[in-house]
Amino acid sequence: MLPVITEEVAQSVFDEIFTDMPAWRKKMIHYIKDENPEINTAIIEAASKTDLDPKAIALGAYMSYIMVEMADKENDSLMNYTE
Repeated sequence: MLPVITEEVAQSVFDEIFTDMPAWRKKMIHYIKDENPEINTAIIEAASKTDLDPKAIALGAYMSYIMVEMADKENDSLMNYTE
């Protein structure tokens, strides 16, 4: 089951992306290649098999990936929280 992406996680990602979108996208290309090469291959394939802008496809895919990853970490920390 996918984690719930909170408004805080989404806003944090949006703030980072829209500070310098081209630089963020380039950073994510390398990050996804290392973290999950299969996802990277799927993103490249989707971009090459459509008439859509490949940079827009990549941006959406990377944004979704990082939001799910951050939400998962947030949920893990809440579940493992002890006083």
